[in-house]
Amino acid sequence: MYNRGANDMAGTQQQVSSPSGLLARLAEARSATDKLFEIPLPDALFDRPIPERHRIIFYVGHLEAFDWNLLGSYGYGLKPFDPEFDRLFAFGIDPTDGGLPSDQPSDWPSLEEVHGYNGRVRQELDSRLRDEPLTDRDNRLSKFGVYVNVALEHRLMHAETLAYMFHQLPLHRKVKQPATNVPAAAISGRRMINIPPGTATLGLRRSGGGFGWDNEFEVNVVNAPAFAIDEYKVTNGEFVKFVREGGYETRSLWSDSGWEWIKREGIGHPSFWVSYGGSWNYRTMFDEVPLPLDWPAYVSHEEAEAYARWAGKQLPTETQFHRAAYGTRHGEEADYPWGSGAPEKNHGNFDFTNWNPTPVQAHPAGRSSFGVADLVGNGWEWTSTVFEPFKGFQPFPFYRGYSANFFDGKHYVMKGGSSRTAACMLRRSFRNWFQSHYQYVYSGFRCVSS
Repeated sequence: MYNRGANDMAGTQQQVSSPSGLLARLAEARSATDKLFEIPLPDALFDRPIPERHRIIFYVGHLEAFDWNLLGSYGYGLKPFDPEFDRLFAFGIDPTDGGLPSDQPSDWPSLEEVHGYNGRVRQELDSRLRDEPLTDRDNRLSKFGVYVNVALEHRLMHAETLAYMFHQLPLHRKVKQPATNVPAAAISGRRMINIPPGTATLGLRRSGGGFGWDNEFEVNVVNAPAFAIDEYKVTNGEFVKFVREGGYETRSLWSDSGWEWIKREGIGHPSFWVSYGGSWNYRTMFDEVPLPLDWPAYVSHEEAEAYARWAGKQLPTETQFHRAAYGTRHGEEADYPWGSGAPEKNHGNFDFTNWNPTPVQAHPAGRSSFGVADLVGNGWEWTSTVFEPFKGFQPFPFYRGYSANFFDGKHYVMKGGSSRTAACMLRRSFRNWFQSHYQYVYSGFRCVSS
């Protein structure tokens, strides 16, 4: 089962889609995001559910503007047919005072105008991409093959982050979708799993010929001393003990910036929880339910770090996550926690299958070789690793700020994936990142001890 090491990764995680397959995947992603924008009520498309973000209407135009600016303008050198929209939906409307956005709904074009722009972009690009070679004779991605992968995964990333945004809309401002909840089940004993010393292979080989974002290159092999890691993500049931025992009122558990943040914002519990006196509810995408105790606790990095201190443990490093997830008892490394097989539904909660989390013990087939559960899907996992470039990093010449703009010491690496993460981004080299105070992401955590 665990039959591929680091030197063989080009054959699996860097597999190249056929040109027709890649364009079909782009068409499927477009259809998925089109349907996603049907969730907010029409007038809610001009709402701003998260204060730090643009109004939803920006993202309706942004996905196509990104594709046009990358493929049409940069790739083909086409003359713009609407330069004003190209720029507006690339960057949005900047705040005049450098603070939070303050634009009004009336400042934006109508939905009909945006849909017209989007249709024209797709028509112009598709007429050219049909005949564009996306791979070379050795089945390595061509220049345009890389561009189309960037456009595809950029869209799929927004399909996930838009879910975070729509989650913050009031329930009456969106169209309820069917949701499947996995029945609750008790965890049979809480334990930590000992991980023996070994190596962790981070990143991708640029010579592999497949796609990865700039921050995924180059391969770095790191030695990992022995450690112990939680078998499961920390659950709501465990986190509620931290809340009840005064975790948010204990200064010693928090970093300076974390303590200043929770006091300034009046934060006393995870953002997805709703307090009713002595009891808690959980705000899902389309409902409010009694707090599911066996779901992973979705929290910010600051909250995860405070809990780890309270528990006498730490957050894992990116290297430790890799070792626990992809290391094996045989010494080789696997492409996924369960081995080399492509992600399937029984492996975890990912690829847009569910709107809600599932119990942390719901997918035993997804366990790693060491027996660690729920490592891919069901919520990203915070690490203690600051987001920095690997040795050999080179920014994309056509998207220089994608990663480099966030090498600022304020963002932390997240690994794994959530229920709304596309399967193609479950590759072991993929790195996500957010600032430590950001509460809206579907991200949980687990702890380690040395």
